[in-house]
Amino acid sequence: MHKNYLATGALLAGLAVILGAFGAHGLERITQDEKILHGFQTGVQYQLYHALALLAVGIMFGNFSARWMKWAAGCYITGIILFSGSLYLLTFLKVQESSAVKFVGPVTPLGGIFLIIGWLLLFIAVVKKK
Repeated sequence: MHKNYLATGALLAGLAVILGAFGAHGLERITQDEKILHGFQTGVQYQLYHALALLAVGIMFGNFSARWMKWAAGCYITGIILFSGSLYLLTFLKVQESSAVKFVGPVTPLGGIFLIIGWLLLFIAVVKKK
């Protein structure tokens, strides 16, 4: 087990629940725009999925190559920050009708790439197990 990944995963999962509750109860009072609400919801879902993946890495850590597991965990954390974080920021900017949306939008796919790489690295860690 890896305590830091377990703690980070638990924290990110709890934060996803809090943000999900805000999206369902607070954000709907601010905007009724379905596209904005859907973007925020997507950020919450992917944060929760990958926080759970990070918990899995923390649990499996001692059974697989530490090198590959560390890289997978790092990609999950980076991906959550870039992917979900950019969707949260985009939600705020769209509600404010800010022109900064065009600068933040390209960050989301970059975060998605990190999430995908995290899964590939976890796959490699499992396949390389002797």
